[in-house]
Amino acid sequence: MTDHIVRSTAVFLRPFRLPGFDAELPAGRYQLDTEILPPAGMADPVAWRASVVIHLHPATDMPDLARALTVRLADIDAAIARDEASGQSLDQFFLQAMLDDPMIRLVMEADGVTEADLRRLYEP
Repeated sequence: MTDHIVRSTAVFLRPFRLPGFDAELPAGRYQLDTEILPPAGMADPVAWRASVVIHLHPATDMPDLARALTVRLADIDAAIARDEASGQSLDQFFLQAMLDDPMIRLVMEADGVTEADLRRLYEP
């Protein structure tokens, strides 16, 4: 079985939280190691699982201690999306992204759907 690790960086503009970690994490740049593991005996990439190791900033009381947290890929993706949403709820961010898309606007016009109709669907 071959392990695949993709190293990347995420930049958070605001403090954020991740499932499985009680403290709020500060804004900043984080190194991410995304590990994709093929299940035993399955060569089909669709069945592979992915997890992300996020390398945390050192604690102020222990600056020499390296810390990392393993989370699901979906959890880190959701945290990044929330950060990009500038504090909006993900529903409102998604709605605005849809309304900004010219192709969606054309489909809405063809179907007789107004912006007000969509906003009513996404009301909190």
